[in-house]
Amino acid sequence: MSDFLDTPPEPPPRNGDLVLATGRFLRFVVRDGWEFADRIGITGIVGLVAVTDERRLLLVEQSRPPVGGPVLELPAGLVGDQEGAAGEDLTAGAQRELREETGYEASNWTLLATGPVSPGTTSEMLTLLLATGLRRVGPGGGSGTESLVVHEMPLDAAEAWLRARERAGSIIDLKVFAGVYFARRAGL
Repeated sequence: MSDFLDTPPEPPPRNGDLVLATGRFLRFVVRDGWEFADRIGITGIVGLVAVTDERRLLLVEQSRPPVGGPVLELPAGLVGDQEGAAGEDLTAGAQRELREETGYEASNWTLLATGPVSPGTTSEMLTLLLATGLRRVGPGGGSGTESLVVHEMPLDAAEAWLRARERAGSIIDLKVFAGVYFARRAGL
């Protein structure tokens, strides 16, 4: 795996932070009068723009209680969050998440972008990676308590498929549209 995607661990709370509560992955903080959730116990978060050799985009659909139903998303996940995986690099975590969620592995990884997910409410920084050279190695569908549905659609028809799903009432994570943009920008 490539070490250009190594991410340092999350820093401890800053002096002056008021820590309201701490969970397994979130610390609720007040800093300079601003309340937010601080990600802890991970080395990063990855979002995967996974495109098969047949130019099919992989998406997952799963229940998300905060928004009240299933959401169509890019395969994604926390890195370094599992027992014994402290310091896991982003590429290793991305490969694990891709295999667990979609049943595919990738031979090629390209860094697309890194940035905040919702900078007004969380310290989360997401790294989007393009995964190509895919081969199926398992069923996908998530691990443990996850229950995901994997969708594959032609990249050229992804926007029309997503709009049709929106009209039918589906919730679509906006990062999916960013993934389509980046895949096209990469010439896929």
